Amino acid sequence: MRRNQRAAFVTGANKGIGFEVARQLAREGFRVFIGARNEEAGKAAAEKLDHEEKNQGNVFFLEIDVSKPESIERAAEEFARQSDRLDALVNNAGILLDDDKDVLALTAEMFQTTLRTNTLGALLVSQAFLPFLRKSDNPRIVNVSSGGGQLADGADGWAPAYCICKTALNGVTVQLAAALPDFAVNSVCPGWVRTDMGGSNATRSVAEGASGIVWLAADAPQGETGKFWRDRKVIPW
Repeated sequence: MRRNQRAAFVTGANKGIGFEVARQLAREGFRVFIGARNEEAGKAAAEKLDHEEKNQGNVFFLEIDVSKPESIERAAEEFARQSDRLDALVNNAGILLDDDKDVLALTAEMFQTTLRTNTLGALLVSQAFLPFLRKSDNPRIVNVSSGGGQLADGADGWAPAYCICKTALNGVTVQLAAALPDFAVNSVCPGWVRTDMGGSNATRSVAEGASGIVWLAADAPQGETGKFWRDRKVIPW
């Protein structure tokens, strides 16, 4: 890695918004680590991105299942063998299991599974990669949340486990920001994006959805922290 080259790690980056975030960060000159729990898919995504113009040798795969603490620890150990510094961590990995159920039908197993990935995973990854982030001059953590997690406008009953866990993720964001005053720690809503999760009827492309995430990871003022964003504007949660 070139001495002044910034490094970014994006979880859940083998497809969808995460892959597009990795692509845009690579185009901005970052050395990018693509995190995915599926080794085959993750390596294929990293290879595809690395072959794009100007990216050669700057994209790497990091196997990680954010729902499993031992996997997070192994990923941090592997990262340490490839880099001593991390400038931007994008906690993008997420699951949606209950889009057609209401909260009365929510099972303990479904809620716990969603919570482990969408909320606890982001916290544990942030903790595990903290030693590398501390070596950056401008460390940033971006938690990919959702407008579905907003309390300001009230819940509409859609995907309660997913939405509750995104509300909790925003809580994790403000707690991390308080604990890390020299960091820029923010949550972001990418909007309704045409991905496997968002579906084909969604109003935004993956490039549009990734744009605000990349801005927070690379270009937003370092003093902006502990906030919830959409389209580069702070929104209530």
